[in-house]
Amino acid sequence: MRRRFHPLAQLAFALAALIGPASAAHGDPIVVRDATGQEVTINDNSRIVSIGGAITEILYALGLEQHVVAIDSTSFHPPQALRDKPNVGYVRALSPEGVIGLNPSLILAAEDAGPKETIAVLRAAGIPFVLVPDKYNGKSILEKIEIVSTAAGGAERGACLAKAVAADLDALAKIRAHVDHPVKAAFLLSFVNDRAMVAGRATAADGIIALAGATNAINEYEGYKPINDEAIIAAKPEFVLAMRRDSHPLDAQTVFAHPGFALTPAAKRQGFVAMNALYLLGFGPRTALAARDLAATLYPALSAGKLPSEQDEARVRACRG
Repeated sequence: MRRRFHPLAQLAFALAALIGPASAAHGDPIVVRDATGQEVTINDNSRIVSIGGAITEILYALGLEQHVVAIDSTSFHPPQALRDKPNVGYVRALSPEGVIGLNPSLILAAEDAGPKETIAVLRAAGIPFVLVPDKYNGKSILEKIEIVSTAAGGAERGACLAKAVAADLDALAKIRAHVDHPVKAAFLLSFVNDRAMVAGRATAADGIIALAGATNAINEYEGYKPINDEAIIAAKPEFVLAMRRDSHPLDAQTVFAHPGFALTPAAKRQGFVAMNALYLLGFGPRTALAARDLAATLYPALSAGKLPSEQDEARVRACRG
């Protein structure tokens, strides 16, 4: 029986045949195990498509930006990435032809990249494709650095960066140890039809709240879901956390005018915090700094000074090779 392929898969094969194979890089093949447990063999990492803000940030921190041929729209840091590199679109709304048409020799993508149909086509195209694990704790950041740096051919630089990030995380843990009474914080993503879309367990927001020494006020479910006003009032958040953004911005006045949040302890103390999205939720090299900044806001009396990477910036720059 003749095997039938999905139309997008046929497009991927056609594009791959058109552009031909990428030129082989020198050295032995690299083998990494990705988020799905698959072993991916990489013969050439000279043309990388980076899909995910933290992945791009790691590659730039390692001084490997010259190998990056395109990024996704969540790659806000460093700022020159979006300015200088072609953009393949939003991490969860990719098109296969937009990626394959750039003739990549390696695709590094965040674990939640999508849609699933596009990921299937990219895997079928024969280009080494690495889904990078995206969990929300300190250990996962170090694992992310290891996988990205190894796949990109910068394992030694990755070890240097991981050591610097680990030192920041250790210092953060010492700051967090001085928190006697964790406050309850709720992360508000948006209002949808006047209902609050908030973060539950197993989310980046839940992870950064924990790293900052606080407790997620919304812990009855996983993921991001809309909840009613009664549930918000019952959760009793002392702070509301949100992303700082240009489109559909949230501010204290808007949030605390909402019936659900108006009756919370957060409204009484005007406890509202808005931070840059990638800095706050990216779980990349700067996450310990973001958690320190958040902790300093949640606990004004806490002594949260500079982390090691800020005290010795030259050591971090040395990781770029």
